[in-house]
Amino acid sequence: MNREHSDTIRPIRFHQGELQLLDQRRLPGENLWQRYRDAPAVAAAIRDMVVRGAPAIGITAGFGVVLACQRAIGQDDWRASIAADIETLRAARPTAVNLFWALDRMQALVDASPSAEAAVAATQVEAEWMLESDIAGNRRLGALGARLIEPGQGVLTHCNTGSLATGGYGTALGVIRAAWDAGRIEEVFADETRPWLQGSRLTAWELVHDGIPVQVLCEGAAASLLRSGRVGWVIVGADRIAANGDTANKIGTYGLALLARAHGVRFMVAAPVATIDFEMPDGTGIPIEQRGEDEVLALAGQRVAAEGARGYNPAFDVTPAELIDAIVTERGVVEAPTAERLAALREPTAPETLASAH
Repeated sequence: MNREHSDTIRPIRFHQGELQLLDQRRLPGENLWQRYRDAPAVAAAIRDMVVRGAPAIGITAGFGVVLACQRAIGQDDWRASIAADIETLRAARPTAVNLFWALDRMQALVDASPSAEAAVAATQVEAEWMLESDIAGNRRLGALGARLIEPGQGVLTHCNTGSLATGGYGTALGVIRAAWDAGRIEEVFADETRPWLQGSRLTAWELVHDGIPVQVLCEGAAASLLRSGRVGWVIVGADRIAANGDTANKIGTYGLALLARAHGVRFMVAAPVATIDFEMPDGTGIPIEQRGEDEVLALAGQRVAAEGARGYNPAFDVTPAELIDAIVTERGVVEAPTAERLAALREPTAPETLASAH
């Protein structure tokens, strides 16, 4: 199987001043593209999970700023109009640091632009660069992560970290794609990932779409699977990584890390450097999004929990760095992550060997 065959999905498009997003709420049953021409609608798409996954959220927000600049053309106070839209985008979701990284870059370009028209041109070039560089970085990240996997075992992943969660190819799923293409893994297992079922709806759809066999399991089956010896690595993504390596990811990741350590299975976080918040000393300061109770009390609009029960619905949890065997980025691999080892990744030209710690 060649690499191109296992990389066929692109969920974000920008064409003739319009942002187009593959609606992830409708998958796997329907491939529906939503179209956007203003930033508040893009913010709603991020909040309502039309698009999700930290890198994809950042890229989408970048294009949202392009739309904000387009709408500001002809307005006397065009900078204030764009600033208001950027704040709306900034408030869409609190945990994914890529959102704020992208918006800060866009704000700097707007500040440097002499007109709204110039801001449109500058931000569109930047957003398109974000998209293309994310895909290229994911390919490099995938190749680096695949080298860590000894042939002959399976891998377990959680949530969706593939093309749907990024510009394309994926982070943790990019590692899995690269390892599969290289013949280094025998089986792929995907947690359902409740309550939104990103594993069963999105990860399974991506892998089947690209010809990679996958088995879906309930989260409660992970312990017995890891005990069976069929899994050599648990591979997950990240929505924010603190400077010391503590990692916020989809709820349930922390439990998987504990299970992996208990069963001698290695645990990998795969994410772009933009996901590392070097200003956040450790995971205790990472904001954890609390979503609506109905997401856990109902399924497809039908209540499944007993009437009168309340719902506890944190979208993410934080895995301590000491439970992570490797953080894989497009700039290199950090094993047994610490603040000092991760700091080497801040330099774009840092050699891969210096970014690695064994």
